[in-house]
Amino acid sequence: MNASPLTSVAELSAILGDENLLIVDCRFDLAAPPKGTRDPGRGAREYAEAHIPGAVYADLDRDLSDLSKLGLGRHPLPNATAFSTVLARWGWTPSTHVVVYDDAGGALAAARLWWMLRLVGARDVALLDGGWGAWKKAGLPVETACVPRAATSVSVDFDASEIVYTDELRALRERERVLVLDARAAARFRGEIEPIDPVAGHIPGARNRPLNENLGMDGRFKPAAELRTELLAVIGAPAPDAVVHSCGSGVSACQNLLAFEIAGLHGSRVYAPSWSGWIADPINPVERGS
Repeated sequence: MNASPLTSVAELSAILGDENLLIVDCRFDLAAPPKGTRDPGRGAREYAEAHIPGAVYADLDRDLSDLSKLGLGRHPLPNATAFSTVLARWGWTPSTHVVVYDDAGGALAAARLWWMLRLVGARDVALLDGGWGAWKKAGLPVETACVPRAATSVSVDFDASEIVYTDELRALRERERVLVLDARAAARFRGEIEPIDPVAGHIPGARNRPLNENLGMDGRFKPAAELRTELLAVIGAPAPDAVVHSCGSGVSACQNLLAFEIAGLHGSRVYAPSWSGWIADPINPVERGS
């Protein structure tokens, strides 16, 4: 089992072709560019153009979400049965060593898959530090072929205790036993701009840790000790297990959770509906500013 939630391009390159290795490309276009529209097919096209040899593709909308669920944010978690079907298609088993990657520091949507695999009990799963960019920069091989893996029989269940939904978050807030940590950019957190969701602002009392602050200039995660110092400074007195991560739709929040794990700050959870789910119910209060 890989004890670290990260693996390097050198480490992955050394085990390419291992029969027990599953590599998953999670590239995806989530945010709408200025005066433009979201391109949900971009990641799949780029995967088809070039990817790490042997990788399968995970589509955030189709494989890692159930967009038919209402009131649970823009990217609701799929049912365990549906996720079992996806894992079976990829040829996954509980003993499979999984490496996930994207081109956004894990935020779109490799950290989401890393978290989902943890929810079903998988522990031998790591995120490729630096992602697709680091792989290309290292001059390592790529391929265009999409060779299907032999399917397996899979039946998994999500650990519901690791997922926070709105009713629980309301109860925790009432008892002042939670710190919501929002991964969105600072301007979105403050409610100055909102390019995606219909309401701007944040959950009252939340604090902001923009996910890009977890990465160094090279696109890799900062060292564990540096992350630990920074994250403790943000959360202050609350213990890590009182922290609930949020973002726009429950996807990029997983990158902050990953940073906590790298830093040795264990026990935090993800508010799966996140901001888009919170504002789906008009009774939920909204706060703006810092």
